[in-house]
Amino acid sequence: MTNSANPLKNDLLIRALRHQPVPRTPVWLMRQAGRYLPEYREVREQAGDIINLFKNPRLACEVTMQPLRRYPLDAAIIFSDILTIPDALGLGLHFVKGEGPQFAEPVRTATDIAKLPQIEAAKDLGYVMEAIQLTKAEIKQSVPLLGFSGSPWTLACYMVEGGGSKDFSQVKGLMYREPEIMQQLLQHLTECVVDYLLAQISAGVDAIMLFDTWGGVLTEACYQTFSLAYMQQIIERIKSVHADIPIILFTKGAGLWLETMVASGADALGLDWTIQIDKARAMVGDRVALQGNLDPILLFAKPDIIRQQVADVLERFGHGSGHVLNLGHGIQLATPPEHVAVFCQAVAELSPQYHT
Repeated sequence: MTNSANPLKNDLLIRALRHQPVPRTPVWLMRQAGRYLPEYREVREQAGDIINLFKNPRLACEVTMQPLRRYPLDAAIIFSDILTIPDALGLGLHFVKGEGPQFAEPVRTATDIAKLPQIEAAKDLGYVMEAIQLTKAEIKQSVPLLGFSGSPWTLACYMVEGGGSKDFSQVKGLMYREPEIMQQLLQHLTECVVDYLLAQISAGVDAIMLFDTWGGVLTEACYQTFSLAYMQQIIERIKSVHADIPIILFTKGAGLWLETMVASGADALGLDWTIQIDKARAMVGDRVALQGNLDPILLFAKPDIIRQQVADVLERFGHGSGHVLNLGHGIQLATPPEHVAVFCQAVAELSPQYHT
């Protein structure tokens, strides 16, 4: 059952996330709507910049649909950005060529945190909800539509650092010096994320993914306190309202912590490429589904190598449902589009034998 009155024509992803039987392993790709596609680059040029693109519901819908027209994917993910919440908080998000996202007003003190407004996602991030509604109408229930948010810790990393970082000295320094202040920021962001994801569900998404891109820069103890605890709170609060909505939790660099992550309440855990999926399945059993986990750079390899590696991941996971084939992180800019086709076709051809 999805949050739509009309059943999905292809519900393989939803069934796999729930450990229900499927005839083959579903597949989608993180950043599947993105710069590796020439048609995306055309729309990006039309928009002028990335912010105008993800804030234009019509263009965001178009970009979301582009990979579905090329590839036999089992899900769409709404085209947006994990930094929409900090942008709505008025921190002056802008993108610098060659450097990525930056904020004009970093958040580094108790005073900065106290000044952060409360957001009403349905209004302040209404362009995302409109893009979801447009996309749901365009997809016509052919595949599920995923919504998403950055995790509180990951959002805090960008907000405190003022952009990307190599060592995360500002945000980790604040965490160690003034943990109570950091927890105030993380709780504020938790409230924002819950509101944002509930609004996306109301707008029509069929499943949710939490991107904890920078959770892996923490120690295990700090990860549990400053990242996982807040994601668990988010999941519990969403499930209390929408018990049936599948939720995927992805922390990059957290392969050794999977047993702890099971307690989050997520339906599935995303894996990066640093852990073998058979070891991951041995750790979590059938308590959660697993998503992943090919190295995105593999898609630069020759087609026969891509097929071999897809075969290897499928064999390592083994028989039964509970697996969504994906990359271990987002698809890279220079990825040949035709290699994505090889990847998807390999999953379609090679996975049915594991679902007899």
